[in-house]
Amino acid sequence: MTGLVETTPAAVPSVAGLARARATVGAYVALTKPRIIELLLVTTVPTMVLAAHGWPGWALTAATLVGGSLAAGSANALNCWWDRDIDVVMNRTSRRPLARHTVTPTAALVFGLVLGALATFELALTTNVLSALLADAAIAFYVCVYTMLLKRRTSQNIVWGGAAGCMPVLIGWSAVTDSLSWAAVVLFAVIFFWTPPHFWALAMKFKDDYARASVPMLPVVATPATVARRVVWYSWAMVGTSLLLALDATGPVYLGSAVVLGAVFLWEAHGLQRQVLSGADFKPMRLFHFSITYLALLFLAVALDQLV
Repeated sequence: MTGLVETTPAAVPSVAGLARARATVGAYVALTKPRIIELLLVTTVPTMVLAAHGWPGWALTAATLVGGSLAAGSANALNCWWDRDIDVVMNRTSRRPLARHTVTPTAALVFGLVLGALATFELALTTNVLSALLADAAIAFYVCVYTMLLKRRTSQNIVWGGAAGCMPVLIGWSAVTDSLSWAAVVLFAVIFFWTPPHFWALAMKFKDDYARASVPMLPVVATPATVARRVVWYSWAMVGTSLLLALDATGPVYLGSAVVLGAVFLWEAHGLQRQVLSGADFKPMRLFHFSITYLALLFLAVALDQLV
């Protein structure tokens, strides 16, 4: 009959095969935790702009972002490989590829190691050896120190383990200058002090998840009042450190942004503490979501200060 297309038996397997291929690619992409990579890259480019005192060039920026993405993807995939036993029992992570058995543990391990090797060679060839070594250090610290050593043993896991998330600023700086400086260290410290309030707010929301997996995140082993108090401490340390960058490396655009954003962050941190101490239902995710906005806007100000 005209107007109708006959579906051949061979067409059905091809459609099914395409769907399987897409699902497989999606599973491997999920292993890299793309949303975390996005946040890491948000801090890399502004740092490069600051190091170059202007736009560092498209080629160098692209090369650094590719290498940084590969390194972060490697660390995240290896984290998923090691944590597959607890990801199964946590609601927040139960849909990860290894928890759903859409990727085998061996495949995830090989995938993570290959990404790490690619990151090393890519950065060494397109930027410099220092950047490649810093990327390797970030992977090793996140996987070996945080994931394997600290995460299941101490409530200070995210404090020290969070240092791995600070490494992109050092990689970005070194990609431009083939060296490090005090400004890069200050940016490193800003993210270091930002990480506990950011993550503890999330852990307060998913405390039962971490307790079920026997992971001693601070909200699991301490009272909400203690957690809120430490959130405030680290928030003040973060804001104070952010202002140090205005002493020499940046100008009024950054200083004004750091003051305003810092004031809002402190208001949110103290607001969470007030909610906890009042006995009311506290809403830690408000601080969590704003912390992402804070970091993105603060680093945007770093770049604009050099470009405007």
